[in-house]
Amino acid sequence: MRILMLGNSLTSAHDLPARLAERTGAEVVAHTRGGARLAEQLNPQTGLGARTLAALKTASWDFVVMQEMSIGPVRSKQRFLESVTRLCSLVREHGAAPVLYATWAYKPGSKKLESSGFTYDELHKRLHDAYYEAADLTGALVADVGSAFYERAAEEQLYLRDGVHPSQRGTELAVEVIAQTIEGELSYMT
Repeated sequence: MRILMLGNSLTSAHDLPARLAERTGAEVVAHTRGGARLAEQLNPQTGLGARTLAALKTASWDFVVMQEMSIGPVRSKQRFLESVTRLCSLVREHGAAPVLYATWAYKPGSKKLESSGFTYDELHKRLHDAYYEAADLTGALVADVGSAFYERAAEEQLYLRDGVHPSQRGTELAVEVIAQTIEGELSYMT
């Protein structure tokens, strides 16, 4: 099995792609850049976009996991939906299944959350709704890491001090949710 991961520092944190490879036995390739948005993955004028578009056209993938910049699905929802729609079309055109890596709200009580203008519950709901709207539009699978964080944030240390990036434990949880999503699809396909 081959997995291509498209994202930013939330995807590359604590070597998530290598951990996913170990957990699933798959070959995992990551195209990430800190702060990258999915729109950049589609732009052939950027290094990241050129690499991603070439990889989709020339390599064989079973799954392509896509992660948008932190609260991008809330702040730039239309852009997010357009990018996901275009990427899902390309991914399917080349024989792979698209997976949306739905990320989390900023840490409760963090300065980053405070500056967002949302409460923790509001931000979680808006992110959740945006990812599921994108899935409804495209038929993509959703690896709902954001909801796993939401359910466990009070009991586990899932965030780094910045209130945005995952801790080691947060990355472990992300790997588990993404792997279960992919494995669930594989069992459905057989």
